Amino acid sequence: MIELHLIKNLISSLTERNNNLRGVFDYTNKKEKLEEINIELEQSNIWNNYKRARSLNKQKSSLETIINNLDQILLRLNDIKDLFNLVKSIEDKNTIKDIMIELEELEHDIDKLEFSKMFSGDNDQCDCYIDFQSGSGGVEAQDWTSMLIRMYLRWLDNKGFKTKIIEESLGDIIGTIKSATIHVSGRYAFGWLRTESGIHRLVRKSPFDSGHRRHTSFSSVFIYPELDDYINIDINLSDLRIDVYRSSGAGGQHVNRTESAVRITHIPSGTVTQCQNSRSQHKNKEQAIRQMKAKLYEIEEKKKNAEKSFLENNKSCISWGSQIRSYILDDSRIRDLRTGLEIRNVQDVLNGNLDPFIKNSLKLGL
Repeated sequence: MIELHLIKNLISSLTERNNNLRGVFDYTNKKEKLEEINIELEQSNIWNNYKRARSLNKQKSSLETIINNLDQILLRLNDIKDLFNLVKSIEDKNTIKDIMIELEELEHDIDKLEFSKMFSGDNDQCDCYIDFQSGSGGVEAQDWTSMLIRMYLRWLDNKGFKTKIIEESLGDIIGTIKSATIHVSGRYAFGWLRTESGIHRLVRKSPFDSGHRRHTSFSSVFIYPELDDYINIDINLSDLRIDVYRSSGAGGQHVNRTESAVRITHIPSGTVTQCQNSRSQHKNKEQAIRQMKAKLYEIEEKKKNAEKSFLENNKSCISWGSQIRSYILDDSRIRDLRTGLEIRNVQDVLNGNLDPFIKNSLKLGL
């Protein structure tokens, strides 16, 4: 028979973990925030500002999910406590067994909620963009960039995220890529990916070298959240240089005949965004400006929080000393230089199994 003191200890442990979760998620303030949002959404003129209303509904959904999860855990925990207090004196074996099953299920749900607390940042629930940029290594680096894009797209697909290629600059050889921007949409897209910003280093015997010598190349990955339209980011138009050009990526004959692709440079910071997703130059310009606002916001947030600065300001030096992860293919190992995690199944990672690296960095609060 299950020892009663084991059940009592587990109930005590889960109660403490539940209390910690309510503090971490700032339960009381979130309930107050939800009430404020509901009051604003009840205003008769709220839909006159469609973007604001849409943003509020998105915030409401996120808050309701967190609050409901915490409410359900507390309710289930209290029910288990009440039932245990009723049966512990008579030692009803079947009921005690059922209580243990309920506790194990509750522990599993608390485990999941504890993992999700890593997504408590202001922008973690946002959709996001991923910028890829090849660095030192020429064609080898361009091929490495295409490999990284494939790896992340597979991971995103396995996680159920939706992706769209916003911009793609093809490399010097077919199948290689110099740079690309991908839009990612789905629950906690930025939260999942935010620790992946940095330089990724590849070491292998190059298929582009007739002597099959060992080459080292680099590619940068930069993740930034897609901001709600109501967040005000002031950009002086005189600080922007806007260039139009013919698309070099996929998209059929039209994109190669017309100058519909748009590149925007923020002159003071050197930040660049590009879009060639639409046939319309106007739509591409709107999208590139949205990306610029999001990118400048994220850079300022990183500066403000003094986080690791292998971000946009260091993009001009994609080389030795700034990498976060090394992929040593001929030694069959991938090592994260921040966490120390090393994995030997190289092909599994390149095929999209990034969970060990991403979860480890999130748990360590990078």
